[in-house]
This record gives sequence, structure tokens and C-alpha cells, in this order.
Amino acid sequence: MIRLGTRRSALATVQANHIADRLRALGHEVELVPIVTTGDTNRAPVEQIGGTGIFVSALRDALLAGEIDIAVHSLKDLPTTPEPGLTLGAIPEREDPRDVLVARDGLSLGELPTGALVGTGSARRQAQLEALGLGLELTGIRGNVDTRIAMVTDGKLDAVVLARAGLARLGRLSEVTETLDPIQVLPAPGQGALGIECRDDDDVVLKALAPLEDPAVRAAVTAERQLLATLEAGCTAPVGALAEVVEGEDGPELWLRGALGQDGGVRRLSANGSVDDPRAVGRALAHDLLEQT
Repeated sequence: MIRLGTRRSALATVQANHIADRLRALGHEVELVPIVTTGDTNRAPVEQIGGTGIFVSALRDALLAGEIDIAVHSLKDLPTTPEPGLTLGAIPEREDPRDVLVARDGLSLGELPTGALVGTGSARRQAQLEALGLGLELTGIRGNVDTRIAMVTDGKLDAVVLARAGLARLGRLSEVTETLDPIQVLPAPGQGALGIECRDDDDVVLKALAPLEDPAVRAAVTAERQLLATLEAGCTAPVGALAEVVEGEDGPELWLRGALGQDGGVRRLSANGSVDDPRAVGRALAHDLLEQT
């Protein structure tokens, strides 16, 4: 029996069930174990209650205590600093990592009027949206997907910006009024990807997780998260990143785009390198971004 720890939110439960179903299809018995995290119970802004890790610390504690065998995380919520005793046993296929707009009257970003009130809990999104110069009024929000979309349908906000992956997993893509081009808004490092964490000495679980691994996704998110780590930033910092494995002249290459919000503007650069050394690609782009500051 594999005990899978999950947050209680609708999205976390859907993600956990997806992994549980994958493991069951491979012949494993899986039990879901609900875990409550600080991010689930505290409604204050993320940066005020600890930033990076508020959605994962309780899950990690349960893993280290032997109360669960695996934990399913949204990788964009997972701290870049390794946790001693734990490892990412598998990173499966990735949902579309882009951000989306859910706006009143079916409006796109460019159709929102000057002064439109747009909600997002992300400093990264705020920095990049402000840099577009559309005259939008941005406001911080917290809450699950239902709560955020209700702010639009109830008329409190003109629009909200969310991760497309979450809406896809919840079957709510019909409510999206525009998928934002990464040229406008780069997603959070690791957005759309899941990380399955387990104890690093649990060979039985590691073997069970191996068939779920997607090497190209791991390379991409490793580069993105290394960029974030090198910038010494947390998940609430205004850093966007998106990597992909593409076919180059001499075989597969890793391409990484990064954005760093600072001093009221956004710096954007890209880099490419070996799929076999994604951390080097992330570090190189981070240093290039820092040199521009």
C-alpha cells in the first residue's frame, strides 16, 4: 500500500487522484491521506505568512515522520532548496504551463478598459502585467479557483489571472477568456508540472514511481527552478521562467526564457544549452539577468 499525502483543496485532490490512478493502473494499491497546510488555513497574503513552502511543509513533515509514502506537489509551490531525506521520485508529463485570463463579458487582456480591476496573488504576474502598460489596476487576492473566479462573476473584479493547468485539471477551461502568450507573461518556474516527493531511501516507492517520469519535463523544470534558486528568490518573487526541449542541429537542446521584475520594470532574456545539464542553463540565464540590474 502506497500512502499518498495531499492537501484538501479541490485542485490538490484532483492532482493526487490523477497520480493515484496512474499508480493503480500499474498494479499498486494507493490510499489518499489528507494533510492540512499553513497555506490552506491562513488567508493572509502569501508573502506575509512565509512565502515559499507554506503549501508543502506539512506534507514534508508527514513524509519524514513516515505517516505517508509520497506527496504530490504543484512544482511552482515547491521550494528550490532540497529537503534532507527527501527526493523528487518522479516528475510526470506537464500540463500547459501558461497563465490565463478569466474576464467579464468574455474580454481579452487587450480589450479590458483602462482602470479595469484585475486580481492576482502573484508578484510575478503583477510585475509583468504592469510592464505591458495597459493601464490596469492590479489587486492582490487569495483563495481557491472557485473563490477567485467568483470575484469576476459577482462583479467585484473585472478579471483574474490564473494558471491554465489548474483550470484544465478541474475541467473549467470553458471559463477562460484568453490564454496569455508567454511573450507577455512568462509563467512561474515549474508551473503546470507536478512533483512526486518521497523519502530518498525508499527504494520500493522509487521503483514504483519510475514509470511516471518524463525526462524532458524534468530537464525543463530543473532549468526553471535553478534560475529561481540562483536569483535567490522565493516563489513569491517576480520571476518568470519557461523552458522546453527542442530539436537542434545536433540533437535535443534546452531553451530557457526568463523574466525578472525589478525597479518597476521587467528584464527578459533567454539562453540555451545541453539537456543533460539543465542546472547550468538556469544558472547562466540567472547571471545574465543579474548583470543587467
